[in-house]
Amino acid sequence: MPIPIVNSIASWFLKKRFHQIDLFLKYPIEVQEELLFNLLQKAKYTEIGREYNFSTIKTYREFSERVPVTTYEENEARIERARRGESNIFWPTPIKWFAKSSGTTNAKSKFIPVTNDSLENCHYAASKDLLCMYLNNNPNAQLFLGKSLRLGGSKQLYEENGTVFGDLSAILIDNMPFWAEFSSTPSNEVSLMGDWETKMQAIVNETIKENVTSLAGVPSWMLVLLNQVIETTGRNNLFEVWPNLEVYFHGGVNFDPYIDQYNKLLPKSDFRYYEIYNASEGFFAIQDRNENKELLLMLDYGIFYEFIPMDKYGTPDEKVIPLSEVEEGKNYAIVITTNAGLWRYKIGDTVRFTSTDPYRIKVTGRTKHHINVFGEELIIENAETALRKASQLTNAEIVDYTAAPIFMNGKEKGAHEWIIEFKSPPDDLQSFTKLLDTALQEVNSDYEAKRFNNTTLNAPKIHHARERLFYDWLKEKNKLGGQHKVPRLSNTRDYLEELLTLNRSF
Repeated sequence: MPIPIVNSIASWFLKKRFHQIDLFLKYPIEVQEELLFNLLQKAKYTEIGREYNFSTIKTYREFSERVPVTTYEENEARIERARRGESNIFWPTPIKWFAKSSGTTNAKSKFIPVTNDSLENCHYAASKDLLCMYLNNNPNAQLFLGKSLRLGGSKQLYEENGTVFGDLSAILIDNMPFWAEFSSTPSNEVSLMGDWETKMQAIVNETIKENVTSLAGVPSWMLVLLNQVIETTGRNNLFEVWPNLEVYFHGGVNFDPYIDQYNKLLPKSDFRYYEIYNASEGFFAIQDRNENKELLLMLDYGIFYEFIPMDKYGTPDEKVIPLSEVEEGKNYAIVITTNAGLWRYKIGDTVRFTSTDPYRIKVTGRTKHHINVFGEELIIENAETALRKASQLTNAEIVDYTAAPIFMNGKEKGAHEWIIEFKSPPDDLQSFTKLLDTALQEVNSDYEAKRFNNTTLNAPKIHHARERLFYDWLKEKNKLGGQHKVPRLSNTRDYLEELLTLNRSF
């Protein structure tokens, strides 16, 4: 089918959807409140709906005062009952699917409910919106003349007591309409292979024969795959393999540490990068403009948003606020109520609002992944901004990293200790360390205050990790691929000590 016809059909769908998007852009608070009351109405006869008397909740204030904010651990017993086949616990329709997610570091698996409502009205709706926005911004796009190379963490699905669990990507693939596979590569059979390393080469072997026009996946693991494509084919860059490749849709981790390596693999100034923000719990935000990395918060996917200011998070003064009260430039933890039956649920992510008209965000990290042992409030966004600057000034390229505190010992002051795996190391690690320290002070005034004249913190200490250290560490934990991520920052030394030990053992 010629490009104009394909894109005209897409434009027709686009115009219909843009009317709905325009509604929540103009009336975001009203759309969110209506959504909340629809969720309450739908779930009023569930176990949780009866417990908190959803049918009598008439205002957001009543909802916030009556329904508690919860974590996975506080929902686990109900979720386990649902996994055993009980229905009408927290959502009125039967829940067949559960996305298995161990998070970034937790060895204990979590099972996030995935309802038909969340599949259709959140995850799949977001995928359509992403394509619509991209095509609207790039009318000459040729996406539909080729295939999308999708890289998930998909493994086989497992059935227990009439319910099914597995990676979210496997659930999405398993529920896609039959025709969707024709526009994607690799095949479902390869996508659902269990052994990650075997699957990676199988993906390479299958996809290098296709006309790939787009990429979709987590940057860290996609980079591993793309380097394997180059190694297998002997080509200099990816356009020699896939000449019509035009866009990479990415999410899951901050893209900034990887952008220089991607630019080398994809050396075209007009190649597009589009960021998304999704998780097992839902699809939250989409980059809606070509050259702007801010993400538009999608307000009509069946997800009601609340936020906890991070400067009060975990303190007696912790306060949950609705979308109408957020401020630009502040860091917030996200709380969601969803059409998958999660009620006032802390997902563990943090965001910063870059705009409130419309509501646009940047993902800044995880509530558990920061260093604040000495009052320095170092978050992942700070770390990756500083690492990028230090790398650019020293022509270094970073594969992975993690950092943890060196605790005060008697008269010895504290510090931060890093272990960094470089693809291209700096000529002088000491110079890199000084540049990183300076950059951290520039982006974080609390860190700067603690470093002033070594008042509280000494200069950081950096270890140069051996090649594939982080890959081997994840492999030991059976966490290769998909949404599995290296914990970037931690208030404890657990991960750092494990990595240092593994680094010394080779």
